[in-house]
Parts: sequence; structure tokens; C-alpha cells
Amino acid sequence: MRFRSGLESRTAAWLKLRKVKFKYEESRIPYSVAEVRHYTPDFQLPNGIYIETKGRFIPSDRKKHLLIKKQYPELDIRFVFSNPKAKIRKGSKTSYSDWCDKHGFLYAQEFIPVEWIKEKKK
Repeated sequence: MRFRSGLESRTAAWLKLRKVKFKYEESRIPYSVAEVRHYTPDFQLPNGIYIETKGRFIPSDRKKHLLIKKQYPELDIRFVFSNPKAKIRKGSKTSYSDWCDKHGFLYAQEFIPVEWIKEKKK
């Protein structure tokens, strides 16, 4: 299986080491801006939680996730960042983690917390 980033590869290895079944970029979630687009989450855990791994969290990613959250409030999408304390742009006081807190997204650094895997399906 090929991954798009080193963080995705490490996340998959971490899940495999713990014998957690997962799907990688198999789901497609349509969302619309001016036209319909599709979001492909990086990972989906057996309990239905979607994991998006990010090294860089660029403005278009942030906009996309706000649109998806508004259009699909029932989805549980969480982030795993290489560095959640990284700033959303040069000179900003806002970090990736601050952005997640403000918009109601759970996040972790580098690895998926075991608690997320153990959560029951909602």
C-alpha cells in the first residue's frame, strides 16, 4: 500500500503494529463549494472515526473541513498532526491545535491515541 506522506505511512504502521483494522482512502465524502467535490479521508477506524493526517494544514484544507463539518455534522473527523503547535500561517498566533479547538475538531500529535481506537461506535 502506498501512502501520500511519511506521517500517513507511520500512522498505518502504528495501527498495524497494534493489529487495528483500518481502511485507507477508501471512503469518498462529497461536499460542495460552488461545485460538488469529494473528500477522501486518510483513514477510517472500525468505530467509524475518520482520521486525517497533516504535516501542513493549508488554508484550502481548513476551508474544506469547515464545509464538510457544516454539511455532515454527524461525521467524526479527527486530525493527527506532525506538529499541532505549528502556526496556521507565518506571523499568526493561531496554531493548528488552536484552530481545531475553535472549530470543535479533536486532534493529536504524530499518532492516533489508543483511546480513539477503543471508543465505541456512535
